[in-house]
Amino acid sequence: MELDVLRRLFEAAVQAANPSHVLPSALPEKPVGRCVVVGAGKSAALMAQVVDRSWPDVALSGVVVTRYGHTVPAGRIAVLEAGHPVPDAASEIAARRILTAVRGLGPDDLVLALMSGGGSAVMALPVDGVTLAAKQSLTRALLHSGAGITDINVVRRGLSAIKGGRLASAASPARMTTLAISDVPGDDPAMIASGPTVPGPTPANVVRELLLRYRIDVPTEVEIALAKSAQGDPDSNPVGDYRLVATPLMALQAAANVALAAGYSPLILGDAIEGEAREVGRVLAGIAMSCRRHGVPVRPPCVLLSGGETIVTMGSAPAGQGGRNMECLLAMALQLDGAPGIWALAADTDGIDGMSEAAGAVISPGMLAQAAAMGLSGRSSLDRHDSYSFFAAVDALVKPGPTLTNVNDFRAVLIV
Repeated sequence: MELDVLRRLFEAAVQAANPSHVLPSALPEKPVGRCVVVGAGKSAALMAQVVDRSWPDVALSGVVVTRYGHTVPAGRIAVLEAGHPVPDAASEIAARRILTAVRGLGPDDLVLALMSGGGSAVMALPVDGVTLAAKQSLTRALLHSGAGITDINVVRRGLSAIKGGRLASAASPARMTTLAISDVPGDDPAMIASGPTVPGPTPANVVRELLLRYRIDVPTEVEIALAKSAQGDPDSNPVGDYRLVATPLMALQAAANVALAAGYSPLILGDAIEGEAREVGRVLAGIAMSCRRHGVPVRPPCVLLSGGETIVTMGSAPAGQGGRNMECLLAMALQLDGAPGIWALAADTDGIDGMSEAAGAVISPGMLAQAAAMGLSGRSSLDRHDSYSFFAAVDALVKPGPTLTNVNDFRAVLIV
């Protein structure tokens, strides 16, 4: 029963960010002239499909790019696929096509920019002098360094010919409206898909300092490009109209409503929790134990809800398969050590945790004992960053498939 409730909470969170539900009411006034739709991210294809179906009477065209396997047909709008989380050649081709699509428009035309999580990777056009290979290398290094998504996207903005407001500049003088699904802590428009329609300075020294902080060598071509580049417009406000149509908090609030209807007191711990995944898992275990023993900060039966984006810092030793949500959950299970009355789910709302086909997993009080009887060590799995194999063995994976949206991590801890 408890695991069924947790899965319903996750589904409610995902549906609260489904473009089919949230996008139609957020559409701007229809243009007098043409409407060019562009976009990037894991939700780009579904967002484009919604626009195409909502505006059958508008002169519509455009192109969007999404992650491989996240495509749905979008009628008059072309849908491309590209690499994620590391950009590939298709990412660069898509960026060039998007820039071409918005050029040559007039003031009566509308550019509708559809941005969602994953847009930074699937739409990647390096600044002059920087090769795609160099950007791929930096991305891989940042992803393994323990850098948070904000720092990663600052670097992406500083080395991009389309992000940091450059897409908006190319579209001028057309009217622009950005419809965004936030996957970043704090919902900063400059960080969602690295802000293609949000100008603002990314000084070369900031990019350089971030790379050095994470002990990443700065390639010579990047140094030269940073020295030459004028990093953005000093205006930090979005160009045109910027609308957040779905956010992590909206998803958590939807889950809280379902929990309340099921008889559990919901407590939202935060929508922007960051940090090392296993440490967040241990903290959640401690809060859950406090609830069960002392009724603080909320009395059972209750559900603790949280979102954000944790990180996994990889060591030099060979690692297994997993993702930040599964790693967080395995660390939590080990900290709880079979404590009764506590169940939990942690999953990525895009349907994919790390590079596996699972969104995340669930834990229950008897899970570690079940694993031990099978000869599995949760501690060893955690040390090897091999949480996927552990949860697969105990049949505890959550596998919704690509959800075509992304409001980042979702965690629910149920306590009775």
